[in-house]
Order: sequence, then structure tokens, then C-alpha cells
Amino acid sequence: MKRGKKYLESAKLVDRNKLYEPTEALELVQKAATAKFDETVEAHIRLGVDSRHADQQVRGAVVLPHGTGKTVRVLVFAKGEKATEAEQAGADYVGAEDLVTKIQKDNWFEFDVVVATPDMMGVVGRLGRVLGPKGLMPNPKAGTVTMDVAKAIVDIKAGKIEYRLDKTNIIHCPIGKVSFGTEKLLENFRTLADAVIKAKPAAAKGQYLRSVVVTSTMGPGVKINQQKVLD
Repeated sequence: MKRGKKYLESAKLVDRNKLYEPTEALELVQKAATAKFDETVEAHIRLGVDSRHADQQVRGAVVLPHGTGKTVRVLVFAKGEKATEAEQAGADYVGAEDLVTKIQKDNWFEFDVVVATPDMMGVVGRLGRVLGPKGLMPNPKAGTVTMDVAKAIVDIKAGKIEYRLDKTNIIHCPIGKVSFGTEKLLENFRTLADAVIKAKPAAAKGQYLRSVVVTSTMGPGVKINQQKVLD
């Protein structure tokens, strides 16, 4: 993959053979972010589990203390009182079968998170093939299948993120924007890392945290010493 001049210059700031302390790594990520927009900072955590086994899945949700810096659009599947609650709590879109039709027929995806009341999951299930691959399917573990739609919406808008393993056993999550500064990014990173460590499956054997890398949207990855994350 050919890299641009800016990336190559930024990459010179990072020693690829070094494992950095979390604070130092996040400082480097900010220095190496040279794009003209406020880049997102992401954490990529490789775990010593096998996601093909149900008892080694790692999935959950956590509210980052400083949010992600992104405006999140929430779609809620609910009816009656729960639909009213969702609207009052600040949901961007609320509906039922009408939204299923809109997504299926118009290929409409102007939303970032989907919340549903349990009684609506039969309806939402019809969208499994399109929502599933995009990571948008509501899930009880992530708190997006719930009767307390108001709390779910408030948490999501405040910076709740979902973490889950991909097929290569890596969790990819945003932890804020470059403009947040080191202190806020560190607090968000620690909150995510603690949640992932607590979610360690009983079936996981050997080293759990295999590697931890932080990066900005356009910048190089910076490796963090896993032991410093566990301390």
C-alpha cells in the first residue's frame, strides 16, 4: 500500500519496535495527526481468544467519560408509549414496520445506532441480513434491546460505544478526537480497556491482551505496552 508524504513524515515520529506507555502513545498519536480535519483516535485491541467459539466471544458496551466527539444518530423501533419516550429522550428516528420498509426499499441508512424494545425484535429480525453485516443489529448485551429506551438513548448520545471482536479477534473502537487532548483521551482509553479486561471469557487461555495499538484516522499506529494497560 502506497503511503502519502504526510503519513511517511508522521511515521518517522514512531519507533515501530517500541512498546509505549499509554500516555506517551496518545501524545504521539496527536503529534502524528496532520490532517486538516479533527481526526478520530481509535484503539485496536487484539485478544488471545478464538471468536469462532461462542464461549470465547467478547462483546459489550461502555460509556466513555468524554464521549467520542461524534454526533450519533439513533434510530428506535418502538410503539405506543415507548415510541413517545424515545422521541422525548432525543431519538433521531422512531418507528416500526414503516422504518423496515424504508430501509429495505430505499436502502436508507442515515443512522449510527439502532435501539429496539424486545417486543419489536420480531419486526427488526427481518432486517438481520442488512443490519447484521454493518454491526447495527440491536443486541441485549450492548443494551440496545431494552424497555428503557430513554436511558439507552441518553447513554448513546453521551458517548456509549459498543465493543466486539471481529473475525481476526481484534476490537476496534473510537476513543475520541485529536482535539480532546491527552488527559481526556487517556481517560476514555482506560475506560474501554478496563471494560474489555473485565469481559475476559472464562474459556480464554494464555495471554489475554496480545497487542494494543492506538492510531488517528490518517496517522500511523502506535503500540502500547500491554502490561501497562493491565497495571
